[in-house]
Amino acid sequence: MAKKVVATLKKADSKNLVKVVKMVRNEKTGSYNFKEDIIGKEFTAEFFKNK
Repeated sequence: MAKKVVATLKKADSKNLVKVVKMVRNEKTGSYNFKEDIIGKEFTAEFFKNK
């Protein structure tokens, strides 16, 4: 999967895209899950701000 993401991010029209990964804690079990997304650079602060 990593190769596919890297190839997608290297396209000329997607220069402003970044892959972000955030750890989210499950309230019931206390375990952590990872939330991954590919978003524009201007939305990174909002991604990490929201739960």
